[in-house]
Formats: sequence, structure tokens, C-alpha cells
Amino acid sequence: MLASKCSCLDLRRRLGPWIELTRVDKFAGTMVLFWPYAWAVMMIARIIHLPVYQTAIYLWNGFVGACLGHSAGCIWNDILDREFDRQVERTTHRPIADGRISVRGALVFLSIHLWALNCINRNLHSHAWVLGLVSIFVLPGLYPLMKRVTYWPQAWLGLAMNCGIPMASLVMTGVITRQATILGVGAWFWTLWYDTIYACQDKRDDVQAGVKSTALLFAQYTKPLLAIFGCILVLSLLTCGIENDSCGIYYAISVCITAFLLAQAIWQVNLDNPVSCWKTFNRNGFWLGATVFVGFTADYIVALHNSPQNPLA
Repeated sequence: MLASKCSCLDLRRRLGPWIELTRVDKFAGTMVLFWPYAWAVMMIARIIHLPVYQTAIYLWNGFVGACLGHSAGCIWNDILDREFDRQVERTTHRPIADGRISVRGALVFLSIHLWALNCINRNLHSHAWVLGLVSIFVLPGLYPLMKRVTYWPQAWLGLAMNCGIPMASLVMTGVITRQATILGVGAWFWTLWYDTIYACQDKRDDVQAGVKSTALLFAQYTKPLLAIFGCILVLSLLTCGIENDSCGIYYAISVCITAFLLAQAIWQVNLDNPVSCWKTFNRNGFWLGATVFVGFTADYIVALHNSPQNPLA
């Protein structure tokens, strides 16, 4: 019994740095990558009356892709940012920065993730396949470099995090629909919203390390600008509902409750307190994204129920 406990503890110590590297223990980052894709899947499934089992397959594939994509992005980010991480209190003990994982080992681990992502992507038709390659390699690959050259790295991150919306539209309909474009704009501003709050955790150390971000750029105007970004997200959700002739439940959940959660978060967050910023980001990754998803799902179910070929009957 004692030997078994010791072996389990030893295994945990060995796996611990790799788990930290992928951030799977901080799942909010995976969810903010998954939610925009999931919103788009439910919205498009409602438009084309896609059967439930096919919709579930799209969601599952997207969830697996989000898990792998987020982990790959974190590994690559930590490889490139290892010198910056050593200068920032919150990140100084990340496994590459403190030497627990070598750069060579991290690159091998990253290659496994990229291979798995490419396996998911390879069966897509040509346009979706090209967008998939861009979302796997180009956008997340260049993101860590943006914080070195511009105070708007969050704008580039918005492209990387929300590629799932046009991807879902291309895979499910063959084109990027108008509704997907509207939703994508709102989701891009949502990324500016949550990642600016996230960046506020490190703004004091970032000045000394030379890291640029919207948290530093916006300074005392951060909260008013966050309010604008949140309003644009809500407006995009409202517009999608009008375009799709959505039911009242959608407006109540995806529009009204989302607006309330955004306003509450901006009111409560202390942008000078890293703990407050992290809690706000974490709640945003789970609760706000899930709220929008529930509204889209309810609209999808109501549309299927009202369809002449009702698969729920």
C-alpha cells in the first residue's frame, strides 16, 4: 500500500510540470477557445435544422480541437516567452522558465499536439482545410511575437481564438454566412474584453519586462473601453437573433443575461488586483460563455420542435 502511494506521488511529480505547461489545470483558457465555435455550431445547426446527433458530433470535434489547440498555444507561448516569464512574478515558476522542462522537450511535446490537430483538420474540404491550417499554425504561432511589437496583441489573439466561428460555418454550410460574420465580430470584441482583464494581472511587471498589452495602452480608460467592447458583443448577439428570427428564450438568456453578467463583471473587477482579475477571467470563461451557449441551444431546440420534420417529436 505504501509503495503504491509513493509511486502515485512520484508519477504526479513527474507529470506536474507537463500539466502546468499545457494549462489543463486552468480550464477557462480552453473554454474561451471552445465557446465561440460552439455558439456558431448551435446557431448554424438551428438555421439548417441539423439533426441532434450531427450537431453533437460537431461539438465534440470542436471540444477536442479546443483542448489540443489551447495546450499547443500555451506550450509555444512558454517557449518563446521564457525570458519574459522569468521577469514576471505570476509566471516566474512556469516549467520552462524555471528549468523543469527543457526547450527541446517542450518542442517535442508541441509537435505531438500539432500532429493531432492536423489529423483532425485533414479530412475537411479545401477552404476549411486552409482556414484550419491558419488557425493551427499561423495565428497562434505569431501571437507571442505581437506583444513585442504592438500594444494590441489582444487584437491578434481575437483572430486566433475566434477562428472556430468561420470554421464552423465553412464546414457546416460551405460558406461563411452573414450571421457567422456578425457573431465573429462580437466574439472578437469579447476576446479584447476578457484578455485585457487577464493582462491586468501583470501590468506592473510587464512595464519592466517590456511586454506590451491593451491593459497598459488603455490605462485609466480601461473600464469604459471594456464597457464598449461588452456592448458590441451583446449587440452582435442581438443582431444574430434578429437575423435568425430567434425565440424569446434566446433573447432572455444569450442577450439579457449575458449583458447583465458583463456589466456585473466590469462593476466588480478591481483591475489593480491580480486575484480579482483572474477570478473575473475564470468566471467569464465558464459562466458567460456557457450562458450564450445555453441561449443558442434553446433556440435550436425550439426551432427543431417547430420544424415540419420535427426530429424531437
